[in-house]
Amino acid sequence: MEGTMEVLLAVLVGFLGLCILFHLIFVRGKTCRNKTSLRGKTVLLTGGNTGIGKATALDLARRGARVVLACRSRDRGEAAVQDIRKESGNKEVVFMSLDLASLSSVRAFAEAFLRLEPRLDILINNAALIKDGASEDGFNVVFQVNHLAHFLLTHLLLDRLKQCAPSRVVVLSSDAHRSGRIDFQSIHLPVEGYLDAFKSYCNSKLVNIFHVRELANRLEGTDVTSYAVHPGAVHTEALRHSPSYLKPFIRGFTWLLFKNPENGAQTSIYCATQEGIEKLSGCYFEDCRQKDPKLNARDPMLAKKLWEFSEKLLGLAS
Repeated sequence: MEGTMEVLLAVLVGFLGLCILFHLIFVRGKTCRNKTSLRGKTVLLTGGNTGIGKATALDLARRGARVVLACRSRDRGEAAVQDIRKESGNKEVVFMSLDLASLSSVRAFAEAFLRLEPRLDILINNAALIKDGASEDGFNVVFQVNHLAHFLLTHLLLDRLKQCAPSRVVVLSSDAHRSGRIDFQSIHLPVEGYLDAFKSYCNSKLVNIFHVRELANRLEGTDVTSYAVHPGAVHTEALRHSPSYLKPFIRGFTWLLFKNPENGAQTSIYCATQEGIEKLSGCYFEDCRQKDPKLNARDPMLAKKLWEFSEKLLGLAS
């Protein structure tokens, strides 16, 4: 019996060792190595109370930035602020309330931010979800949170970004965009069921790439640059709304095959801080380097049409 236990223990240790090796080689991805200081800079990051956003905020706080966490939950947002202040030694980390599922909240947030914060050097549109149903405004909640509310937020803060140029906008997309489709008749309409919510997520990640591309085009010559980021498959709370019967499988699957939030934050950090990438404004990044998205995500006419569609939904069209 003792010999059998020793064999089982050796097999278990070997399996764990292989899992760690697999993760290090194939999953973890590249690390942002630059030492760019952000002292005197202000960063605004949505959804920074957990996951990729919190890991990104911590890194940027360590670089000396003033970091504003824009989160829906006050309790979790303020707890994250305390964590980041303690770990970074930077007291210039603050919470502001923002609910991306409410366009009135976005407008109120932008008004408060512009009143309270004299600078905005880096805007990171990080927050995202996968969930069915409608937002407060009647839109597909995934489309609104992952794109439309961020589109409005960027629009409302654009003049401040221009005043503080050179400045940057970083938008978290995903390789899930490769399964995305743009149907202007339905992309903004609520859906039911987790499968359709996931399809909406893929659509929204494709939209994110178009947003960045057209934003870069419209900001040419302003010293405000924009970048779309695929963080990799990351073990975060983005799947928290998945059906309960799937969650045990998802936990085991993501533990082995997904990055942790710190690894997942590296390309966001890179696009926020790396010097010399300004000429790549409008591009898509993965593993701290530029990468081509799928072919139809490079259509400039579709990017322009989607921009105008978003303006119309928000009542911004002239």
